[in-house]
Amino acid sequence: MSETAQLPEDLNAAEFNALVNVEGVVVLDVRTREEFASGHLPNAINIDLNSSQFAEQITQLDPNATYAVYCRSGNRSRIALDSMKAGGFTEVHHLEGGIGAWLDAGYQVVS
Repeated sequence: MSETAQLPEDLNAAEFNALVNVEGVVVLDVRTREEFASGHLPNAINIDLNSSQFAEQITQLDPNATYAVYCRSGNRSRIALDSMKAGGFTEVHHLEGGIGAWLDAGYQVVS
């Protein structure tokens, strides 16, 4: 996806908001199912980084797609990003500060 190719891996809330609004970008929430249920970004899919199935579930994703990955604070999404890149994914970006930074910037979540 050429319009996202120049983006850095680590995005602030405004940059992440712009990315998730690009058609075809996959929004990936790597928090627990309970955290996801309490509020998540629109159209996000949930794959829990701490789940024993995380590595298997990631292999089911298209490595050529562009991913916008987030968690609560940015730590798990950074781990997920590194894992995905090691698995051959090339367009993976994460939200620095996690969903907390997203909410602090005034963006909405759905439940």
